[in-house]
Amino acid sequence: MHSWRPSASTEALCKRARLVARMRSFLDRRGLTEVSTPLVTAGGVTDPHIESTALDRSDGYLRTSPEYWHKRLLAAGFGDLYELGPVFRDGERGRLHQPEFTLLEWYRVGWDWQELAAEVVALIEHCLDRPEAGPPAFWRSWRDCFLDQLGVDALTAEREQLENIAGETPPGLTRDMLLDYLFATRIQPEFPADRITIVHDYPASQAALARLKPADPAVAERFEVFVGPVELANGYRELLDPEQQRNRFERDNRIRRELKRTVMPIDEDLIAALEAGMPDCSGVALGVDRLVMLATNAQHITEVMSFPSPHPGSP
Repeated sequence: MHSWRPSASTEALCKRARLVARMRSFLDRRGLTEVSTPLVTAGGVTDPHIESTALDRSDGYLRTSPEYWHKRLLAAGFGDLYELGPVFRDGERGRLHQPEFTLLEWYRVGWDWQELAAEVVALIEHCLDRPEAGPPAFWRSWRDCFLDQLGVDALTAEREQLENIAGETPPGLTRDMLLDYLFATRIQPEFPADRITIVHDYPASQAALARLKPADPAVAERFEVFVGPVELANGYRELLDPEQQRNRFERDNRIRRELKRTVMPIDEDLIAALEAGMPDCSGVALGVDRLVMLATNAQHITEVMSFPSPHPGSP
């Protein structure tokens, strides 16, 4: 029996449409310009934590983010911009994940990451109708999250110590994957349900495209925003140095090779844009479907999508 019906109710889809309009209005009023960029890219991302979706009949990949396109626009002098549209990540499926989902990504020229994180909080509160007198957002460094909740300095801890804390883990984890596993299973679930939490200063090893802190190069000027335990946004002050960016891509590909994953071609157009001179800026990507889930009290991401992504092999 084929299930032809939408996975979301009409009420949920109408609420989604209103929220999407609200997001656009919020950014339009603040002077950003909406752009539309291609869904197909010449190469996938090198980030070993993200798998790109290859196209069978071409040399291209479905985009995991419009980030590289946006940076080329910024280097060309476009200015503050945003895009709201579909992105694709291979193999991701679950309560909060679908292989195809909707991302809102935007960039602010001349802003540092703190200014942008504050704007993300303002957008979330606007979309969720949170009162201005409600509980303020809680700002915590990534390092302090581990120190406060697990009693370990995750920047310097030996792998054996981290494994002892984690207990049984999935096989084949790199050190960074182990840290992500600990964060997702032991720290993130404890975030207060009624609070927005901004976690910042992630390790340099988890910063594929973010600038490192000048005063502490062990960490990056990167942040993530959570509502309760749900991760909504990932942002950072952008890396501008083309040589450093190439080195990061090559580092990621070495890790991908060790993990027996596809080694991705370096995006030479992005490197050329950085060489031409991209302005100092910060950017962020926010999961639209997850924000709609929070606004509608949905328990599964497909409850706020018209249709789920097809399973492999389905007609």
